[in-house]
Amino acid sequence: MLCGMSVRGDPIRFTARLLRPAQPKGAAWTFLVLPDGASGLLPSRSQVTVDATLDGHAFQATLEPDGRGGHWLKVGKALREAAGAEVGATVSLTMAPVAKEPEPRLPPDLRKALGADAEAQARWTGLTTVARRDWIQWIVSAKKPETRERRIAGTPDMLRSGKRRVCCFDRSGIYGKNLSAPEAAP
Repeated sequence: MLCGMSVRGDPIRFTARLLRPAQPKGAAWTFLVLPDGASGLLPSRSQVTVDATLDGHAFQATLEPDGRGGHWLKVGKALREAAGAEVGATVSLTMAPVAKEPEPRLPPDLRKALGADAEAQARWTGLTTVARRDWIQWIVSAKKPETRERRIAGTPDMLRSGKRRVCCFDRSGIYGKNLSAPEAAP
């Protein structure tokens, strides 16, 4: 249910159900899928960092694309417990996109590859925060370890050649089906 709305800056208010992921079994975290109306008010179909509250408890998180043009949110055990929410409960959320996207965490294997190549590292530093996040998302979304390794090995060459964005990477998961919300446990 959507209560209030605006595209940027003004809070987006809605309710959603807390779900447990089917995999891994016994996961301590939960997730929720944003209603279409709430996702539609966000500035991007891909990752978006928001300042938010869940049943009155403040947090900041990066929403993930759900592969259908919307978003999902991983709700950690600490936040869920602080809000007193159980799996299956309907929770109230308020969120707004952050003014400036935070710097993404660099996976250790990518850090090592960039650290071994000064020119690639310099070009990486010259990218926007969102572009760096897209490169990281492209690497971590690989389904097979060998694909991830190949992407990491090729990243320094692509950066040195002047590439600023990952070509043909579907940031929303809609077309490539490479990103999606977790499957909910029954």
